[in-house]
Amino acid sequence: MRVLGLAGMAPGPNTSRPHPQHKIYPYLLRGVNVTRPNHVWSTDITYLRLARGFVYLAAVIDWYSRKVLAWRLSNTLDSEFCVDCLEQSIRSYGTPEIFNTDQGCQFTSDAFTGVLKLHDIAISMDGRGRALDNIFVERLWRSVKHEDVYLKGYVNMPGLQLGLTEYFEFYNTERPHQSLGNLTPIQVYQTASGGGARIVDKFKERKTFLWVEPKSKAETTILNPKDYCLDQRVH
Repeated sequence: MRVLGLAGMAPGPNTSRPHPQHKIYPYLLRGVNVTRPNHVWSTDITYLRLARGFVYLAAVIDWYSRKVLAWRLSNTLDSEFCVDCLEQSIRSYGTPEIFNTDQGCQFTSDAFTGVLKLHDIAISMDGRGRALDNIFVERLWRSVKHEDVYLKGYVNMPGLQLGLTEYFEFYNTERPHQSLGNLTPIQVYQTASGGGARIVDKFKERKTFLWVEPKSKAETTILNPKDYCLDQRVH
C-alpha cells in the first residue's frame, strides 16, 4: 500500500482517552428540545491524515444552527488547543447554556472545565461509547473529510490550515443543510429560526428522531432516523 500511495480508511488514533482522576459529568441533553442559538454547544476532536503522519482537528458547533463557531489544528493531543478553541468561541459568540463533550481527558481537564465553570456554563458529557450523544459534531467530521480532506489530499499542515479555512467558510455561509430546510448555518444562527434539535430519551419515548423547530404552528418536521444514523438497536 505504501508503494502505491494508498492509506486505509480504518479508525486511527484514539482521541477520547479518559483520565482516571478527572471528574465525569452527566449527559444533560437526552430529551431536551434545543430551541435557539447558543442554547447548546458541543465540541470534539478528530484526526486528519497528511502525506506523512496526521494532525488533530477540534471544533465547536452550535446545535441549533449547526454553525461551526471555532476550530483549531494541533500536532499534539493535549488540552491547550481545545481550550483555545473554546475561548475563541466565547469571545466571538458569547456563552451557551449547556456545553457538551465526550469523556476525553482534554475535555475533563481542569483547564477546559475551568473555562466553562468561570462562565457559569452547564457541563454535559457523552455516555461511554455513545457517539450518538454528540451526533452533530460526528456529522460535521463526516462532511469535512468526505467533502474536502479526502478529495484534496493535503500534504502538510499549512496547506490543511488554508484549505479548512476555506471549507468552514463555505460550510457556514454557502452550503445548504437539508435538516435546516436548505438554509445555511449562518442564516439560521443570525435569524434564530429554522433550526433546532432533539436527542430522544430512549427510556421514555419509543421512536428515535431529531426534532427541528417548525417554521409555523402547522408545520412540524421529523427527520428520517437513517439520515442521522440513529437506530433503536444502538444502545
